[in-house]
Amino acid sequence: MSEKENTSEELEDTTGLFSTESRSWSVEPEFIKETSNLLEEVCVGKSSNQICGTYPRNDKFGMYDDTSTLSPGNKSKKDEEQRSKKHDEQTLQFFETITIYDSLQSKSDISQSSPLSITEMAAEYQPFIGFLSHETLETTSSQLSEENQKGLGLESDNFTVNLKAKGLQEFPKDILKSKSVKYLYLDGNQIKNFKGSDSGDLLGLEILSLQENGLLSLPPEIQLFHNLRILNVSHNQISHIPKEISQLGNIRQLFLNNNCIENFPSGLKSLGNLEILSLAKNKLRHIPDTLSGLKNLKVLNLEYNQLTIFPKVLCFLPKLISLILTGNLISSLPKEIRELKNLEKLLLDHNKLTFLAVEIFQLLKMKELQLTGNKLEVISHKIENFKELRILILDKNLLKEVPEKISHCVMLEYLSLSCNKLMELPKNIYKLKNLRKLRVNTNNIVRIPEDISHLNNIISLEFSGNIITDIPIEVKNCKKITKVELSYNKIMYFPVGLCALDSLYYLNFNGNYISEIPVDISFSKQLLNLELNKNKLLIFSEHLCSLTNLEYLDLGKNQIRKIPPSISNMVSLQVLILCCNKFEVFPIEVCTLENLQVLDLSINQIQNVPSDICNLKRIQKLNISSNQFMYFPIELCRLQSLEELNISQINGRKLTRLPEELSNLTQLKRLDISDNAIREIPRNIGELRSLVSLNAYNNQISYLPPSFLCLNDLQQLNLSGNNLTALPIGIHNLFSLKEINFDDNPLLRPPMEICKGKQLYTIVHYLQRADQRDEKILEKILIIVANNITITNFKYLCQKLNLAISETDMSTKSPVSLSERVLQALHKWKTESINLSLTTAALRDQLTRALTMIGAYEIMDKITALKLFTCAIKF
Repeated sequence: MSEKENTSEELEDTTGLFSTESRSWSVEPEFIKETSNLLEEVCVGKSSNQICGTYPRNDKFGMYDDTSTLSPGNKSKKDEEQRSKKHDEQTLQFFETITIYDSLQSKSDISQSSPLSITEMAAEYQPFIGFLSHETLETTSSQLSEENQKGLGLESDNFTVNLKAKGLQEFPKDILKSKSVKYLYLDGNQIKNFKGSDSGDLLGLEILSLQENGLLSLPPEIQLFHNLRILNVSHNQISHIPKEISQLGNIRQLFLNNNCIENFPSGLKSLGNLEILSLAKNKLRHIPDTLSGLKNLKVLNLEYNQLTIFPKVLCFLPKLISLILTGNLISSLPKEIRELKNLEKLLLDHNKLTFLAVEIFQLLKMKELQLTGNKLEVISHKIENFKELRILILDKNLLKEVPEKISHCVMLEYLSLSCNKLMELPKNIYKLKNLRKLRVNTNNIVRIPEDISHLNNIISLEFSGNIITDIPIEVKNCKKITKVELSYNKIMYFPVGLCALDSLYYLNFNGNYISEIPVDISFSKQLLNLELNKNKLLIFSEHLCSLTNLEYLDLGKNQIRKIPPSISNMVSLQVLILCCNKFEVFPIEVCTLENLQVLDLSINQIQNVPSDICNLKRIQKLNISSNQFMYFPIELCRLQSLEELNISQINGRKLTRLPEELSNLTQLKRLDISDNAIREIPRNIGELRSLVSLNAYNNQISYLPPSFLCLNDLQQLNLSGNNLTALPIGIHNLFSLKEINFDDNPLLRPPMEICKGKQLYTIVHYLQRADQRDEKILEKILIIVANNITITNFKYLCQKLNLAISETDMSTKSPVSLSERVLQALHKWKTESINLSLTTAALRDQLTRALTMIGAYEIMDKITALKLFTCAIKF
């Protein structure tokens, strides 16, 4: 049978597994979803897209192939045991199938590489996507909708109880009495023990999840759960596992990730039926020999512990299929590793390995081997024994060559050799007929061999960060290629061979020396992403305008001066990067791109913006920073769809003011006006109700207008390097603020030391206390004035304060004393002024100025004495 047929059969088998599982969604959706999450714990160090590729999170695991026997009335014990056994076998089978592909997402992309897009993932892994039927997805949606409607945490199958994050402090024993619960999820509570539970009520429980409960130890009552098959107590502070855990004779899967366990739990040695054990991210330094008693263990995760040696006992787990030891301190492998005859997956990333024991190459069933971030200098030619190897990742080592015998790894699909010291690829690499993804970023590769054309199944080539000067024309024969990364090399001429690839949609040539775009590029109609940042382009080529499906184009850091009118043909273009070029005039031609969402024209010499920019109806992000605008381009205020605007001018002409029309940008979420000479923020800034981030550092702003306090969605605020002397007490209204920076301002209220902590609560607390203090001082000043002012000076004071008073108040025959009349008048003045948004401190200053002007020097002496006294009191 051919290799291709073998792969096809394997995919059909996986598809069959999904087909079987999809029939069971109507039975126990929560069980399926949670078991999916439990198995994710086995690979706790990976992100979700690395584990699952492009599969929907909740569409992994169906547990039964027959739903007709699940009602309590017609289940026999034998049937139940058979279904339980079949469920465990299918779960494990799927787990091991999925891990063949779970690392196809890059783990160690170099800094120049762009992140994998959804479109890219879909195209790259199309063969793996069609596992789930629409019927399955629809069933899932209806189940979850029903669950949301009920909102009680009790699933419709009568087997599952979900009480996540309900604030529970005690084990919900009453629910167990009233329901035949099998699957219980108590994550995110504060349950510390199982006291008070009837052992009879616990016998039916098969799955228990107690993640994030703050557990310091696993309660000894755990021994009561005799029929428990899956237990997850990850993400707690557990340091001790009681010996009573040995009573869980039926346990199949145990997850203890992200805890504080230093010593391997002795009670685990008795769990003879255990198949999956995960102790990732603990503090283990040693694994005892008693672990060899786990004869049925198939998956073991010990990543990110403190193991300094490869525990030999692991070599005597006869059924072990997957072993994860990433992120430890292991420097060598024992010869006994050859005993792991069934091992298919071995992860030893980020350890201290300097060589591989040759015995590892006797593991003939190996399908996935990951060794990123070690100190390997050589790989043995015995790698030829890995006839079943599908995934090999050797990034971030010290390899100078790869053995030619790697060509015998005929099933290899994913080969990653980034960040090594390779100067060339193995001459026989073309024999890897099943290779789909090849990553050789950040090496010293000089050339790509012509024989690469024989890699008929290759879909992704990555050679960024090398010293390649040209690409062989033969690459045109790699018809399945969808992605090519060649950034930061020495390429001078655009490789025309790539233009013949009908499936190519992603092409990156950033950081090369390309000065001309060939006419051949116009044949690449299917191209979606093209990056030519930091090259030697002098013009925006007309040939690029033929790419009608292109969505992302980066031509930044070139020497382009103008745009051809034919750019209007690029009807699909959504992102256009033209930063750091030679534009002296805003390229009006881009205003014809009706689907454009992102435009970057930063670091040019543009002086104004045409009114045609309003044609960009879908523009969301605009960067025109570091240009030569004399005034803020008022035309921008017509962009109703704009969400992000950057007009900072660290290298451009400084703006001195912002227009009131800025408030028209009602969708604006992020605004950067930094490094200008702006003196004030527009009075109506509060109308930007969607604003989430404001960067206005290094300006000359001295005052925050009252409407500023209406920016209720503001989360990030940077006003450092301005002329602010005081912050408004109403700043507490900005309750969404998470990041603030007022450094390098001449702040007095609050003083700079209060603001250095960048904590809104501290600033607000100070301002509130200061306001209370100022209120008391002002009241004392009013009393001093009332008790000491003459009737004549009172008349003059009212004139200076624009305070209207009646003749009765001025009459010497009034039955009310002068001091009382003065105090009433001053209180009236104070109330009216506060309504005009004047602060208490401003009122005090206004009053003292008025007293000085009318010559009330005795009163001023008393007020000065009061000020000196209050300053001497610690605040």
